[in-house]
Amino acid sequence: MIDLHTHSRCSDGSDPPERVPELAAAAGCTAVALTDHDTFAGIPRARARAVEVGVELVPGCEVSCRYESTSAHILVYFVEDGEGPLQDELTRLRADRVVRNRLLAARLGELGIPVTYDEIVAEAAGEESAGRPHVAAVLVRRGLAASIPDAFDRWLGEGRPAYVPKARVTPSEIASAAGASGGVAVLAHPFTLGLDSRDLDRAVAELADAGICGLEAHYGRYLPQERSALAELARRNGLVATGGSDYHGTVKTGLSVGTGTGDLWVPDGVLDELMDRRPR
Repeated sequence: MIDLHTHSRCSDGSDPPERVPELAAAAGCTAVALTDHDTFAGIPRARARAVEVGVELVPGCEVSCRYESTSAHILVYFVEDGEGPLQDELTRLRADRVVRNRLLAARLGELGIPVTYDEIVAEAAGEESAGRPHVAAVLVRRGLAASIPDAFDRWLGEGRPAYVPKARVTPSEIASAAGASGGVAVLAHPFTLGLDSRDLDRAVAELADAGICGLEAHYGRYLPQERSALAELARRNGLVATGGSDYHGTVKTGLSVGTGTGDLWVPDGVLDELMDRRPR
């Protein structure tokens, strides 16, 4: 069993990076991927702990992309800090995140909500890793929202009073940069595209043509029949049917590393299939 989708405090999770492989080992995973948003900052700490607990650490990240009129999340594997096209793109996205967070703090001030930029950064692991979940956590602590989902529904989600858009790249751009940097790209949690079955079929075919190598069919919160349908969709398009829990710790409750909501099981062979798709 493996888990190819987890997050730490280096983006919007609640646990330090080294805790993720500990949880993976406890769940019986042979490998776990750390896929923080737009950063590889947690990889060295997670890898060091993974060696100690006997779990393979797969370096990765997750990137929010623009796809038509919606958002697509792309997971990238087998790339980490260093020089390369993907690393350059992530540097740009992290810089944009800082600008966005400053604008978000200013917007909250205009709305009469007493949350400062320094508080947002303090809630996160650092300035570049701060994001809306950290803002939400501050709002909850201040009693201005009942929970993190409530903070998004009331203030931070798209179309809400404090929403500030961020720069987005396209899936094809990330797939190209990932390949040029020695990695592979996978479409995460496909149903969040918000498409009906016909349009999802079309979108997956287009993304496969654009260089996506896999489809996250075995996703932590999906039902068994949904996972089966997505695995078949991956097969029809020549993609690897990947999977992961999307573990965020207390930020997304009810999800565990390795098992998702309790019934997730991603076979070890998926990792081998992805490795076979790496650029030669």
